[in-house]
Amino acid sequence: MITLTKKQMEEMLAHARQALPNEACGLLGGRRDGDDRWVERVYPLNNLDQSPEHFSMDPREQLTAVKDMRKNGWVMLGNFHSHPATPARPSAEDKRLAFDPSLSYLIISLAEPQKPVCKSFLIKKDGVDEEEIILKEE
Repeated sequence: MITLTKKQMEEMLAHARQALPNEACGLLGGRRDGDDRWVERVYPLNNLDQSPEHFSMDPREQLTAVKDMRKNGWVMLGNFHSHPATPARPSAEDKRLAFDPSLSYLIISLAEPQKPVCKSFLIKKDGVDEEEIILKEE
């Protein structure tokens, strides 16, 4: 499971809406205990591809985010990206590019802009498992 605050979820949703019509992307840093993850910070990043169908994170922004995680004693928990017009499920490209089976891959669907959907997945060579998202107050 991955736990984040409602404010962090709103931050990801705002980033996704701001990037429309393109995909948005970012990293998640925080604490881990076994399979449980607690997000401490959302790192919205620029999609260098500027595409509604795929994304590439800015390497400099990634490095800055990872340095901040290390400075705070956190680890990278996963990443997030949006699907502007398709459901919140991993595409074939998402599965192909998933480089670490221990990370959470959050996908935000804006197919219905007034009803965004966010789901988290663990993507492994042998398949995809949906992961529970826990939303908490501050």
